Order: sequence, then C-alpha cells, then structure tokens
Amino acid sequence: MEMNEIAEQMRQAFSEYLDVANLRPGNIVVIGCSTSEVHGGRIGKDSQPDIAAVLYDVLAPMAEEKGLYLAFQCCEHLNRALVVDREVMEKYNLTEVTVVPQIHAGGSMGSYAYRHKADPVMVESIQAHGGLDIGETLIGMHLRPVAVPKRLSVKYIGKARLTAAASRPRLIGGERAKYTL
Repeated sequence: MEMNEIAEQMRQAFSEYLDVANLRPGNIVVIGCSTSEVHGGRIGKDSQPDIAAVLYDVLAPMAEEKGLYLAFQCCEHLNRALVVDREVMEKYNLTEVTVVPQIHAGGSMGSYAYRHKADPVMVESIQAHGGLDIGETLIGMHLRPVAVPKRLSVKYIGKARLTAAASRPRLIGGERAKYTL
C-alpha cells in the first residue's frame, strides 16, 4: 500500500472523528497504532517506522489546530505506557515513568512520537476523552468512562482495522433525572 494512500485514509478518518467526537480544546485523544497491522503484518511482528512517520505527520497538525492533546500508547512490552507532552502530564497530574520507547519495546508509533514531540515524557496511564485504535491495540484502558463507539466511514488504515471512541459523562439520577435543559 502506498504511503500517500495511508496518509489520506488517516486524514479522512481523523477529520470525521473530529466532527463526531464532541471534543473541546485541551481534551486528550489517545492513539493506539500497530504499524505492523497497517502494513498487513501481525501486531508486534513487523514494525514499520515509515508508517509511524506518515501517521504522526497527519495527526499532530490536525490535533494542534483543534487545540487537542495526543497521547500515543506504546505496546505491551512497556505496559502500554503513553508518550505525552510534559504540559499534558502536568495539567492532568499524570504519573511519569522512566523509559525511552524503541521500535521493539514501545512500538514504531510510540518511539516516533517520543522523538518528535518538543518535550516528551512517558506516563503510566491516562484517562483520555477519546481515541483511535488502529490495528486492535486495545486502547480501552486509557479512555474515561463512559466510552462510546464512533462510527466512521473509514474502516481501515492500510490493512489495520480502525476503531474510534469518545467518552461522555456518566448519566446519573435514575428515571426522574433529566439530562438536558
């Protein structure tokens, strides 16, 4: 698959996601991505740094334009720790961990994000406002309750399945409660 095609799929998917996710400036979007799966391989077995670069270069400016923070989930070899900007860690009082993601211990996406963010740090966990899971990387542990699936017309990035979610506050109060004015 051509890199231009992958970039266009990501651009279209993220644009649609931004339209339906009801995110506000300052919200966090977690990105889980298996570049192996995008390439057509098996997760964790065929890391593709070039694909990570293409996807990051699409996602980062689009998120910045909307005032959103991106958190990049690493692989299970780093216990799914995340790459974020120091500003995010401080603003959301996240727990920093010490590790530098590598292609085979963190994944291509996490290692690329770490090398290209202005002031990257690694955090143990996060409760993001939404997220994109590219290649079934299981980002659910990093989403706030209540996670709501968001259906997009783009179902795949390359050969990897794409799943999108956003969160909403819990509905409380039972049958007498009203949720709008």
